[in-house]
Amino acid sequence: MKRALFAGSFDPFTIGHKAIVDRSLMLFDEVVVAFGVNVMKTPFMPLEERMDRVRAVYKDDDRVKVVSYEGLTVDLAKEMEVTCLLRGVRNAIDYEYEKTIAEVNQKLCGIETVLLVADSETGHVSSSLVRELAHFGKEIDKLIV
Repeated sequence: MKRALFAGSFDPFTIGHKAIVDRSLMLFDEVVVAFGVNVMKTPFMPLEERMDRVRAVYKDDDRVKVVSYEGLTVDLAKEMEVTCLLRGVRNAIDYEYEKTIAEVNQKLCGIETVLLVADSETGHVSSSLVRELAHFGKEIDKLIV
């Protein structure tokens, strides 16, 4: 079974994240959406709400699993026996950052990373942008799941 781990804080889980999961289901038998927990940060949305929203979106698709974790993503990947890590990239800055992390993960842990380029319809959306819009009272419902 080819299983990918799509990990992040997903605070909030955006339409861009959903697009990556949807497209990855053409490549993998199962995708684990893993919500990283950082107890040092105050979240925009509570963890359980974020997870429940994603579960609701994929309630009829048993190929998508939703979990939370603390610690290193590669440790979770080994524990869950995933084939590779899945990441989305929107631009060259994202690519350079993700490339560096992917190289370290491959060298230190032997795990591969698959980078999916964001599509033109959602590539402009980021969690930080959504949080900023919400902070200033703007409508965000069309940008999140």
